[in-house]
Amino acid sequence: MIGDKLQQVRTRIVTACTAAGRDPASVRLLAVSKTFDAAAVRAAHAAGQRAFGENYVQEGVAKIEALADLRAELEWHCIGPLQSNKTRVVAEHFDWVHSIDRLKIAERLAEQRPTGLPPLQVCLQVNVDGGANKSGVAPEDALALAQAVAALPRLRLRGLMAIPEPAPDFESQRALFLRAAAVFEQIRAAGIELDTLSLGMSADLEAAVAAGSTMVRVGTAIFGQR
Repeated sequence: MIGDKLQQVRTRIVTACTAAGRDPASVRLLAVSKTFDAAAVRAAHAAGQRAFGENYVQEGVAKIEALADLRAELEWHCIGPLQSNKTRVVAEHFDWVHSIDRLKIAERLAEQRPTGLPPLQVCLQVNVDGGANKSGVAPEDALALAQAVAALPRLRLRGLMAIPEPAPDFESQRALFLRAAAVFEQIRAAGIELDTLSLGMSADLEAAVAAGSTMVRVGTAIFGQR
C-alpha cells in the first residue's frame, strides 16, 4: 500500500533528523512519481502527500491534466533534465523546476511563465562530483549562474539540487552531499536568499539529511520498483 510506504519514509526522515539534531519539519518529502500512473499519485494524495516530482515532461503534464480536480492541492516539481524545446510546457504547467544548469534554460522559463501564475520556483542543479554523464553546473560556476537567475522575472530562485553518483556507505554519501551544501552556503554568503537544498533519494536520504538537505526526492521506497 502506498500509504504504508509513505509512512515508512516519513518515519525514516524523522529518525534521520533526530540523529542529525534537526527539526523533522525542516525536511520536505517530494514523492517521485515518474513511470507511475495518475492513480498512484491519487493514492499518495489520499495518504496526505502533496508534492510530486516528475522526470519526464510529457508524462508529468499528462498526469497534471489527469488530476486536474486536485490541482489546487498538488505541487508539481520537474526534476529531470530540461531541454530548450520543453521549457514552454514546463513553464505553463509545473510549480517547481529543480534542474536548471544553464542560463538559457532559466531565461526561456522566465519568458514563457504565464503572467496569471505565481512565479516559477526554481533550483540550480550542481554537478558536485564531476560525473561526465551528469547534468549540472560546475560548483565553481554556480554562484555566477545563481546571480543571473535570481535577477530574472517570473522566477524565484529557491536553492540547489544535486544527484551525486551512488556511494557505498553513509560517510561517502554524506561527503558528496556536503559538497552541495558548501556551494549552497557560498551562494547564501554572497547575499542571495536560498532556502531549499534538494538532496537525497530512497537509498541515501539519511546521509542527505545529515548533510543539511531540506527536500528529499523519494520514488522507489514509496511507489515500488520501476
